[in-house]
Amino acid sequence: QVQLVESGGGLVQAGGSLRLSCVVSGSADSLDKVAWYRQAPGKQRELVAGINSGGRPNYADSVKGRFTISRDNAKKTVYLQMNSLKPEDTAVYYCNVELPYFDGTYYYREYDFWGQGTQVTVSS
Repeated sequence: QVQLVESGGGLVQAGGSLRLSCVVSGSADSLDKVAWYRQAPGKQRELVAGINSGGRPNYADSVKGRFTISRDNAKKTVYLQMNSLKPEDTAVYYCNVELPYFDGTYYYREYDFWGQGTQVTVSS
């Protein structure tokens, strides 16, 4: 089955950098729509960055100019480069990809898969 395994989270001081990775396994399909979300304590999950089906990246205003999303189909990996980190960036970050999936009954052309989440903590 499809699995997303994230890495790269941790504790960093304000102004520092982290690079999150999301390795996708269990699918032979190329990565198309991919995204990173985050959820801070007491808040709803929000979109941080994404790449649409046309290959166009988009970013939340709060991270624009600091974060960069990319994908490597050869490695089946999605990345999020995070620079100039702020305490407000502290959250659990989740990788999201859309891939075909057959659950035994229905064939989904674009099924949402999620990673387990990785904690990013930025200290002031």
